[in-house]
Formats: sequence, C-alpha cells, structure tokens
Amino acid sequence: MKKGIHPELNEIKVTCTCGATFDMRSTVNEIKPTLCSQCHPFYTGEQKFVDTMGRIERFEKKYKKAKKKSKKS
Repeated sequence: MKKGIHPELNEIKVTCTCGATFDMRSTVNEIKPTLCSQCHPFYTGEQKFVDTMGRIERFEKKYKKAKKKSKKS
C-alpha cells in the first residue's frame, strides 16, 4: 500500500436511537443510525412507525382531503 493516501481507520462506538450500542471500525469518528438490527421491523418481526414531526398525520390528512374530492366528482 502507498503511504499517506489512505484514510485513518478508527475503533468507534455506534449508538442507535433505540439505545443499542456496538463497536466497529470506520473512517468517521461517530455514527448515530435511526434503525439497527435490534429495532428494525425486518429483524424484530414487529411493525413500528418512526414518526418524526407528525409526518404520518400530515400524509393521512393530505390524502384524506384528496380522497373526499375524488368521491365528489
């Protein structure tokens, strides 16, 4: 390998928003994912909505209005 052209690889602690932590190696100093294998629906078998800032409610409200308009036509 050529010297001086590769990024430095660090041991870091990854912390998920669910509270799970694990160690890995990366070129960045910190990783904070929103989903991991301990809280992702594919791995847990449970469906859970991660709703930030009421996006699901806004979506439902928007398309409820559109559905009412299409029924009137």
